[in-house]
Amino acid sequence: MNKIAVLGAGTMGSGIAQLCAEHGYEVLLFDIDISACEKGVQSISKFLHRSANSKRSEEEIKSILDKITATSNFNDLAEVEYVIEAVTEKMEIKKAVMKKLEEVCREEVVFATNTSGLNITEMSSALKNPGRLIGTHYFYPPPKNALVEIIRGFHTSEVTGNISKDFVKSLGKKAIFVKKEAPLFVFNRIVVPMINEAILVFEEGICEKEEIDDALMIAGGHPVGPLALADLIGLDTLLHVMETIFVETGDPKYRPASLLKQMVRAGLLGKKSGKGFYEYEQ
Repeated sequence: MNKIAVLGAGTMGSGIAQLCAEHGYEVLLFDIDISACEKGVQSISKFLHRSANSKRSEEEIKSILDKITATSNFNDLAEVEYVIEAVTEKMEIKKAVMKKLEEVCREEVVFATNTSGLNITEMSSALKNPGRLIGTHYFYPPPKNALVEIIRGFHTSEVTGNISKDFVKSLGKKAIFVKKEAPLFVFNRIVVPMINEAILVFEEGICEKEEIDDALMIAGGHPVGPLALADLIGLDTLLHVMETIFVETGDPKYRPASLLKQMVRAGLLGKKSGKGFYEYEQ
């Protein structure tokens, strides 16, 4: 494969597009809003230039950026060989995208959905050929984070699985294979309840937010504290994920903290809004 499409030019989509371009793929970055694509390419350029570990020359950075083409025309996807969908984390939106993709893309093209916990089997019900859909959960920031979760749905074919394994490997990533589809897969299934518990500890006035984060970083060896991580993820995204697993399992241990709900209603979404548990420059 040489030509990849990434759908959705947000934080994750642009990061995945950068990752693919860095590994030699020609990338079509699609968004229904062309200005979002242009903004995504700008964010990639900024990321490449400010990366503390980057020793790339201007020529190398230009070579990476030249591999990325922005488009808002669905018909441009007709010639791609692999699709990574990274649109809004909502089932009905992703289903609609899958239907549109099936109208445009060739039959052998794999559709890989970047989702942090949505059900792959349910999503595949939107397709005439559900065997071509697989979950590939990239982690923030995609160019640097070494992990990808690969999740098969009930109908995912062996061919789709093998193509996706090889593709993820070509990006230099470590793949975790989710053998049994379950809410939130592996990483989020473990980490999201931990973040929720940290919010509850803060909500109950047991400890200051900085000290909660220090406890996990110093004693637990975490690179970032749970409340700072919540801000980074986005409190609205975190709440959506918590509500998803709560509905899926019916288990009260996954009930979102009241403070999390209140903050989302107040528009305190974390880093992307400028304020969450901490304040950020915009």
